[in-house]
Amino acid sequence: MVGGAALTLPGIRIGSRTVIGAGSVVTRDVPDEVFAAGNPCRVIRDITE
Repeated sequence: MVGGAALTLPGIRIGSRTVIGAGSVVTRDVPDEVFAAGNPCRVIRDITE
């Protein structure tokens, strides 16, 4: 899921079950099952059940 106004650069891979925070600028690949946000976007925490 990608939050509103998030910008993803071309060629970037976003993993499955990953959440990108609103307004983030994704400049690198993001792994599976994490919450990532910021400018530049970075992993904040793992998503666990």
